[in-house]
Amino acid sequence: MRANDDLYAALDALLAASDEPTTDVREDAAEVAAAVSHKSPGALDAWAEVFELPSADFDNAARTGRPYSRRPTRVLTRLIEGRGVEGSGDRAAPYARALADLAIAAASLGELTISALGTATVLGNTQLVAAGMHPPDATLFAPGRPEPIEPARSPASAAGRKHDTATSPAVSGPVSSEKPPPSLEDLLAELDALVGLEAVKTEVRHQTQVLRIQGLRAAAGLRIPEMTRHMVFVGNPGTGKTTVARLVAGIYRAIGVLPRGHLVECDRSELVAGYLGQTAIKTSEVIARAIGGALFIDEAYALASDEFGGEAVDTLVKEMEDHRGELLVIVAGYPGPMRDFIGSNPGLESRFRVTLSFDDYTDDQLVEIFCRLVAASDFTPADDTVTRLRAILAATPRGESFGNGRFVRTLFESAVVRQAWRLRDVTHPDVAQLRSLCAADLADDAAATADAAAAPDK
Repeated sequence: MRANDDLYAALDALLAASDEPTTDVREDAAEVAAAVSHKSPGALDAWAEVFELPSADFDNAARTGRPYSRRPTRVLTRLIEGRGVEGSGDRAAPYARALADLAIAAASLGELTISALGTATVLGNTQLVAAGMHPPDATLFAPGRPEPIEPARSPASAAGRKHDTATSPAVSGPVSSEKPPPSLEDLLAELDALVGLEAVKTEVRHQTQVLRIQGLRAAAGLRIPEMTRHMVFVGNPGTGKTTVARLVAGIYRAIGVLPRGHLVECDRSELVAGYLGQTAIKTSEVIARAIGGALFIDEAYALASDEFGGEAVDTLVKEMEDHRGELLVIVAGYPGPMRDFIGSNPGLESRFRVTLSFDDYTDDQLVEIFCRLVAASDFTPADDTVTRLRAILAATPRGESFGNGRFVRTLFESAVVRQAWRLRDVTHPDVAQLRSLCAADLADDAAATADAAAAPDK
């Protein structure tokens, strides 16, 4: 009997669930499995054996697979977009189901850990929800998330709009064919409701007012000064940069600066190709998806590392000029590397004049974020749970790799998994038991689990 037989079987089922190219499906599966098992002892060699790939590819596959906890995989995105095409049927749902099963199987690569099981559950449920398999069809439980999942849209639901499909890179935002986009007042209220980030909220409001008045001056036939709208977001992981970027895109739509206000997320891997010449094409394709909205480039300083990244930067600068009235670009990352990145190219320096600094959250703010996650998912913390959380936070070193909001989200998801295991022998738990999270659910190794998940997603 082979080791990891469950994963082999899940891979076979995934291949059978789609007539997409075998290479693409295996790549999807390898990235999902690496993201799930990346921190599990002994997983690397097992992963390499199952997917017949070099061990050296494991870390890169995990980095590529991490965003699948928030958005559909590349192959699933294509299948979702293919809905409505004559003769295609619905191939997305069975593929998403098989992906979720594979994620759970991948949690057993190497040594099974709470972190791997929690990641597998969230990632698998993300694929199910993206394919439209809402409960009770989506049988995996869904620990709370600070942001909603944005399912990819099919060409039919896009009603023919040129760029209204969500592909990898992820597309999210207020644009929807089913309901009107949120108003400026609603978006600003959502911004104000975020925990902390007071300086960021103030700066966004200032920029919004400046651009609103510029629009009114232009409508009145008055001259307006040339001002760049592009932004630099600097801060450590988990400080809300992507959430604020989504809100800014929607706010700029609401005041007439952007026609659509959607957000396209990407990083170096989605802009840079393996050889010169192809990178410009790849970067232009990503930018094309963002026209009318915002392009969010995470860890943008990685583009300054070689000539391939330099080609992407040159293409970005040109496209920003060509689409100056219909594109917002937000670059994000750690403060020091971002300063060096912006200073590395005169074209970047002239276009990025607005920098928003996202400070690390205080312990009180992290507790508030945790409590919001708990309440939003219909859980109730016991009296000593918050005390235990504060003890974990006090004992956790703070540095650039600290996950901030992502740290407590991982603690919460781990607690949900532990609560489920704690109730394993209770045949008919009552509502109070189902809702209660106790201090024991935030176990001693939960802090280490959260640290392992604190690395940037992209």
